[in-house]
Amino acid sequence: MKRDIDIEQVSDGKRYTSNDMVRLGCDDCSGCSDCCRGMGSSILLDPYDAYRLMKGLGCSFDALLVGDTEVAKSPVIGLDLADGLILPHLQMTGETESCSFLNGEGRCGIHEIRPGFCRLFPLGRIYENGTFRYFHQIHECSKGGKTKVKISKWLGIPNLKQYEKFVLDWHDFLEEAGEEARQKKDADSMKQLGMGLLYVFYRKPYDMERDFYEQFYARLARVWDGQK
Repeated sequence: MKRDIDIEQVSDGKRYTSNDMVRLGCDDCSGCSDCCRGMGSSILLDPYDAYRLMKGLGCSFDALLVGDTEVAKSPVIGLDLADGLILPHLQMTGETESCSFLNGEGRCGIHEIRPGFCRLFPLGRIYENGTFRYFHQIHECSKGGKTKVKISKWLGIPNLKQYEKFVLDWHDFLEEAGEEARQKKDADSMKQLGMGLLYVFYRKPYDMERDFYEQFYARLARVWDGQK
């Protein structure tokens, strides 16, 4: 999702790679869960996030949409327009607008398989010069006592280099697909494109015994070739 912000005002002005150390860790975190509330539809899920949720929870994408899972009987993800495309996001619920996966103790119920946006916090990504770098959103977490931690450790994602390549390729694809959607002359054509991409990358079942990246890039190639 594109954000219209002045990065110099929200960050420490630095760009980081996954090998850099940043003062992110909170040595007195008591689980305030402020970062898990009131996020609206901003916690977008990429195909890797969806794959991990489906595999970890043992359910289909549609089950996440309607709430037919072991962890919830109400929708845990929703759909919304983002940059001209229909993309899934974590659902906020209740009077406190809490993440559907937040438990009664204010802890993440899916911590091991939490989405990339959640793993990043309070980091962000800035895309420039054909790649991306991380930046520290210094005003996002109010907890004190922060300690330095290596970004790769903070993210805790297997095969990080492969994941970062996927993140960049997915971003570039969304840029082009979003532009194509915005050029559609009518709402029905835009919706048809959005629903088609939603099926290809999310609703179409993945083989959970096979590598995610292999399956993703096969789908991406078919879309580029005009095949669904």
